[in-house]
Amino acid sequence: MSSQSISIGEQETENLSHSLMVPGVSMAIAVLQNVLREIAATEIPILLLGESGSGKDVVAAEIHRLSPNCRHPLMKLSCSSMSPDSLLSCTRSDKSDQNGTFYPGTLLLDEVSDLSPEQQAYLLNLLPDTGKSNSKTLASRLISTSTKDLTHAIRNGSLREDLYFRLNGFCLRIPSLRQRKEDIPLLFATFVARDSKLFGRRQPDIENSTIDLLMQYSWPGNVRELENFARQVVLFGYEFAAGELVMNTRTRGVDKPSPAAATDSVSLKQAAREASRKAERSMIVASLERTHWNRKRTARELQISYKALLYKLKQLGLDDRRTPE
Repeated sequence: MSSQSISIGEQETENLSHSLMVPGVSMAIAVLQNVLREIAATEIPILLLGESGSGKDVVAAEIHRLSPNCRHPLMKLSCSSMSPDSLLSCTRSDKSDQNGTFYPGTLLLDEVSDLSPEQQAYLLNLLPDTGKSNSKTLASRLISTSTKDLTHAIRNGSLREDLYFRLNGFCLRIPSLRQRKEDIPLLFATFVARDSKLFGRRQPDIENSTIDLLMQYSWPGNVRELENFARQVVLFGYEFAAGELVMNTRTRGVDKPSPAAATDSVSLKQAAREASRKAERSMIVASLERTHWNRKRTARELQISYKALLYKLKQLGLDDRRTPE
């Protein structure tokens, strides 16, 4: 799998929400997108781990969209209510082989930690064993999700280890929103623009005070909570949405956002540009540290010219460190 670094420029940032289903400018999202493109072309079963609301369903949909079987629907099953009948009826299609039911699309098993012992045994019987081409197969691509620590579930006996390894051909951990806060301005702008169009409302200006509030909040509900906040801003105005956010912090005892005081408006383009600069800086610093501040090697790793790297270092205030090449 390629490990090349990704540099996101301003134009790419402006078009990011239109070209990708998992928008963001952080290094975490850049790496995730790179991995998704690599893994989507295979039929390896994928396990998505992440907090509630972090975007596991969105990532699963992106994998399906990029996969060869994207012409078939993405089928989602809740493991807490899954039965043999529902599993078989969902995967029945005109295409089946002698070894059992075969669904030519992507099957998404939501919250596999909720499977009962009986469900686990039944599901295990429908999954192919590694290296056995004549094993029963459930779907062309199987994606599983969980918000819980599955290794702990194995240790306490609530999850079968053999099932875990059948589901975990490749594990992706979805970062929480507080781990990629530089994505917040772009995500918020994307949600506001989408919901304004959806509800036929005038798109509200995004103020500096709003961005400050969003960046200081801990977002325990992750992207889903930010999405709900953006919808409230569009429908009821910023004052109402901010009041609801403060009320949530008091109810749940999470970090309280500081009061918003500034009134200077900032365009969506400015918010996205600022987030892009922060992401670019973190990517350059990470590459410099990997190469022990060897600028020529860093330029090659980032796939930019040496002259362009020197310009960026000066622009970002990183050119005062002198290390022999």
